[in-house]
Amino acid sequence: MSGESILILGIESSCDETGVALVQSDGNSMPRLLAHALHSQVEMHQAYGGVVPELASRDHIRRVLPLTSHVLAQTGHSLSDIDLVAYTRGPGLAGALLVGAGVACALGAALDRPVLGIHHLEGHLLSPFMSPDPPQFPFVALLVSGGHTQLMRVDGVGQYELLGETIDDAAGEAFDKSAKLLGLGYPGGPALSRLAERGEAQAFKLPRPLLHSGNLDFSFAGLKTAVLTQVRKLGEDLKNHQADLAAATEAAIVEVLVNKSLKAMEATGLGVLVVAGGVGANRKLREQLGQACTKRQVRVHYPALELCSDNGAMIAMAAAMRMQSGIQPASRHYGFDVLPRWPLDSIERPA
Repeated sequence: MSGESILILGIESSCDETGVALVQSDGNSMPRLLAHALHSQVEMHQAYGGVVPELASRDHIRRVLPLTSHVLAQTGHSLSDIDLVAYTRGPGLAGALLVGAGVACALGAALDRPVLGIHHLEGHLLSPFMSPDPPQFPFVALLVSGGHTQLMRVDGVGQYELLGETIDDAAGEAFDKSAKLLGLGYPGGPALSRLAERGEAQAFKLPRPLLHSGNLDFSFAGLKTAVLTQVRKLGEDLKNHQADLAAATEAAIVEVLVNKSLKAMEATGLGVLVVAGGVGANRKLREQLGQACTKRQVRVHYPALELCSDNGAMIAMAAAMRMQSGIQPASRHYGFDVLPRWPLDSIERPA
C-alpha cells in the first residue's frame, strides 16, 4: 500500500477533544489534508475545573460518528471510499482512547479495511508536515502537549531519540495549574496567556527550574509552587496584581522552553526546529523562539494554529507517513488494545 493512492480516515479521542479527518496519500508525494472536524469538550468540563474522564469518554461516543459523517460530506466521499482507518492508540485517558479504537476497528471490520493505531505525540510531531512549508528531516522537535514536554531528535518517520523531558510537571500543566491558582478556571493555559498580555512580567521574580542544569530536561513543579507562594502573599490583593503574576509565569515558562530548545540545537548541530502541541500555539513562545532562531540561522516550523490542539488530521497524517515509509503495515486484525502510557521513543522503528 506504500506506493498507492489511499484515503485515510483519522480518529483522535485521547482526552477532551474528538477529532476526525480525511487525508489523501498519493504514492510517495506529501499526503494532503482533505477535511477535518473537531469537537472540544471544554464547555462541558468547565463546571468541574478540569477533565472528568468518564464524561470525556461518553462524549466521544456521542460525537465521533456524526463528525465522521460531516467530514465525508465535506469531501464528497462515502465510507466505502476509505482505504485505511487510523486511530490514537495512546497515550491518553484509557476510556477515551477505547472509544476511538473501538469505533476505528468496528469500521475497519465492517468495511473490510485495515486499521492502524497511532502514537498521539507522533501525530503532533508530524503535524507541521501539513503546512505549506513543511520541515525537512533531520530536525529537533519540541513537543509541548498536555502532560508532555520533550525534546526529540528526529531523523525520519519512526526515528526518534529522546534528548530531554520533564521530570515532573509539563509546561502545559504549569500553565493550567498556575491559572487555577490565579482563579482563572478551566482551561487555564489560554486564559493565563490572555491575561498576561495586560501584565508586567518583571513585577514578580519567579524561578526558571533547571535552566542551567547542563542537560535538556525540564521541571515546572517548582514554578507552580512559587506561584502559589506569591498568591498566598498577595491574599485579597491578588486581583490588583493578577495580570502581572500571569505575565511573570508565562515569561518563566517561555524562557525555559526557548533556552532548552536552543541548547538542543547546539548539542545536535541541526538547523531545523519543529514545535508542536497545544503550548506551541502560545504567542510569546512563537515570538521569542522565532527571534532567537533567526539570530542563529535556525529554521523553526509550527503546525497551523488550528492543528496545535488534539485533532484527527495529525493522526491521519502520521498514518499516511508511516505507510509511505513502510515502517508499519496496517492490519486487518480487529482485536485492539490501548496504551495510556506509551513512550514515543519506544514505537516501531524502520528496519
